[in-house]
Formats: sequence, structure tokens, C-alpha cells
Amino acid sequence: MFSFCADPDTLGTFRWFSCYLTTGVHMSFYLSFLKVLLLLAITAPVALGFGFLGAMSARSHIPPVSWLGKIYIAIVRGVPDIAFFLFFVIALDQVFEWSRHQILCPEWTEPVRQGSDFIVCPIAKLPLGTSPEWVHETYGFFLAVITFAIVFGAFAANVLYGGMRAVPRAQLETAEAYGMTRRQTFWRILVPQMWVYALPGLSNLWMVLIKATPLLFLLGIEDIVYWARELGGTKTSRFTDYPHGDWRMWYFLFLLVFYLAFTRVSEVVLERLMTRLTHGQATSGGEAQRKAAA
Repeated sequence: MFSFCADPDTLGTFRWFSCYLTTGVHMSFYLSFLKVLLLLAITAPVALGFGFLGAMSARSHIPPVSWLGKIYIAIVRGVPDIAFFLFFVIALDQVFEWSRHQILCPEWTEPVRQGSDFIVCPIAKLPLGTSPEWVHETYGFFLAVITFAIVFGAFAANVLYGGMRAVPRAQLETAEAYGMTRRQTFWRILVPQMWVYALPGLSNLWMVLIKATPLLFLLGIEDIVYWARELGGTKTSRFTDYPHGDWRMWYFLFLLVFYLAFTRVSEVVLERLMTRLTHGQATSGGEAQRKAAA
């Protein structure tokens, strides 16, 4: 905050806004954008890993493994995202605490489930009640990342599974005819070809993931939606020195511009990636490139 911000009542319009927009709570608002970007940077590769494992399982020649992969895809796709997010955060938290409870408190004789209450010994709580605030926030963010990865991993698994099935069977048979093992055929022929067919679906999934980041607000994490509502409201306790009217529309308009700009940048990057992957491939995109070059 600037030195002239000591008495907000004496400030002109420009200086008032310069002080208002540089308060500590506004810095938390700006940092929350980094929190959203960090969520996307971590969740995207982790969800892709879940999806690849799920697709491999669904394609497995071992029936139990194949059933497990297909059940994972079907369950997550068939449940509303919000219900899954709220369920998994609570379920994961209780699983972690129950595991710590079994290890750290073997002398505990009371049941963990007492009616509708879930009670573990104090040292098994996650995080501990004596932990600083940043530990609580980090733990909540960690649960959110796992939940996002599990949910969007199932959608990615479905896309990748479809991409694997779209690779022409003749290419796989040719590889086998040249003496490649099943593993070599999978990694050298199927997987490289799969990305060409799976990328359009993964691109749409990336856009959905971007639009799903406001669900952090429902999980109790102070994300950009939380701060936009908190800072824009008229009855907020965040600004005792800078009272204002209902500015939520302007804050949410700023979020709208942010998401539109971010998705536009994503579209440009994904389009270039798709152009590079389809170069020389026997797909409609590759055929269009060959005609353009001719």
C-alpha cells in the first residue's frame, strides 16, 4: 500500500482506487489466480496419467483388469461432477484420518463411527488443530487436486480408450507380422498413433477442466470466485476503511474476461499442437495439410 493511503477519506478518486486495489486482501485475490493456474498445472498431467492407466485397464486382455477400468470410467461419467467432488473430498479426508488413527492410536477403544459422527484421536486429525493456517489451506488444495484428477482422469480414460480403438487394426497387424511383441506394438505403434485421434477430445476436456476450477469455491478453498464475491459485496467485513456499493458484477465481469482470455490462449496452443501431430498422418487433418502443400 502507498504512503498516502493512511487516511482514505481524504483521497481523490484515482488515489482511492490505487489504495483500494493494493490492500492485503486484494493481494490475496491476485494470488488466488495463481492458485487456479497451479491447480490446472498439477491436475492436468495427473488426470492424464489416471486416464492413461484407466484406458490401458479397459483395453486389457485380462477380464478383471478390463472390468475395473470400464467400471471406473462408467461410474465417474454417470455421476454429476458436483456430487463426486463433494463426496471424494470428504471420503479421502476420512480415509487418511482413519489410516492415521489405526497407526497412531492403537489403544483407542471407542468406535470411529458414532452415529453420524466420525471421531478419531486428536493426533490423527489432518491437519492437526495446532497447525498454522497455510497447512490447512495446503491440505485442502491437495484433496482438491486428487479429486479433480480422479474425476477428469475418468473422462480422459474414455477419450484415450476411444483413441486407441480408432487406430487402424491393419497397422497393429503389420507390426505383429514384422515380429514385434504385443508390448512393442502398444508403445511404438498404438500409443503414438492414439494421440492424433484423442487430442480433439482431450482439448475439449481441458476446456471443461478450466471451467470447472470454480468448484474450488464449493470445496471451501479461497479461490478467485470466493474473493470476487467477498470483495464485491456491500456487507463484507474485508473493507472497513474502503466502503463501497455492490461491485460483484464488476468483479465477476473481470473473472469472465480472465476465463475467456485463458481459453482463447488454450485454443491457439491446442490448434498448433494438433497441426503438428497430424502432419503426415492418415487423418483428415493430415490430408488437408497435404492438399494445402500441393
